[in-house]
Amino acid sequence: MPVRALLNDPDELVAEALDGFARSHPELVRASADPAYLIRADPADKVALVSGGGSGHEPLHTGFVGAGMLDVAVPGAVFASPTAYQIRAAIRAADRGRGVLLVVKNYTGDVLNFGIAAELAAEEGIETRIALVDDDLATESEDGPGRRGTAAVLAVEKICGAAAERGADLDQLAELAARITSSARTLALATAACTHPGESRPSFELAADEVEFGVGIHGEHGIGRRPYGSARELTAALADPLLESLGLTAGEEVLAIVNGLGATHGLELATVARELHEHLAGRGIRITRSLVGSYVTALDMRGCSVTLLRLDPELAELWDAPVRTPALTW
Repeated sequence: MPVRALLNDPDELVAEALDGFARSHPELVRASADPAYLIRADPADKVALVSGGGSGHEPLHTGFVGAGMLDVAVPGAVFASPTAYQIRAAIRAADRGRGVLLVVKNYTGDVLNFGIAAELAAEEGIETRIALVDDDLATESEDGPGRRGTAAVLAVEKICGAAAERGADLDQLAELAARITSSARTLALATAACTHPGESRPSFELAADEVEFGVGIHGEHGIGRRPYGSARELTAALADPLLESLGLTAGEEVLAIVNGLGATHGLELATVARELHEHLAGRGIRITRSLVGSYVTALDMRGCSVTLLRLDPELAELWDAPVRTPALTW
């Protein structure tokens, strides 16, 4: 029997959810059904930001459309890239004559289809830049496609969105996005796998005393199994490789994103956040900005990711800038 979920037809889930989401936030967003994308209700005269990817990661990316973040989000099928046709239409809809920054997570389908769409847009006279986000430390290697794009995409969208609102040009935004990505790393673990809508089995099985370490956001296996442990132990296991990779030292400040993967309760995430504060403080590193909640999910996966971004005054100021989207507002 399929795992029970609140849906009608699995093949119509994304379209119906997009429609329902737009109806729920009419003051912020509008939906296009064919091709499918979500656009700001109040377009601004600035460089536009467009992002997207497979559905199943909500509120990424649709929840981040609005003032101070994205102008258009393009959802694909569950865990599948949007088509180049969708993305080209989104670029057209977003462009205000100042160019479009395409924020792309490093997955083969996304990279391919956003690249094709950028070429098609160029033929129509629309200037674009691609900001490739590749923060997942678990997939760092010298060969292959490189690090996957995960929760650091949220920081890229928020900080670049703020800079765009302030009038930054396309080249400046592309440089800013690259700077953020190079200063951010993420690791995730799962205590239970996700189940694709309409399916009867999760994407992998775990014993009661195991966690999947270095898991991705598409139900992929991680880089190994580790013993289940306390929140303190598991948080340290996520944090230490990030600190080493970024070369963070005493006296530095970071933005920390403690992100739920879809089925992790806020009490658990707050506990992980507490342990992360304690662990970094022991190294002399201050978390001066933080975000705790489920923002980059993997359907109903249980687990969390930790993202660290090295901060400087400019990045902190842009992070603090006003934002108003369905999923993020301050």
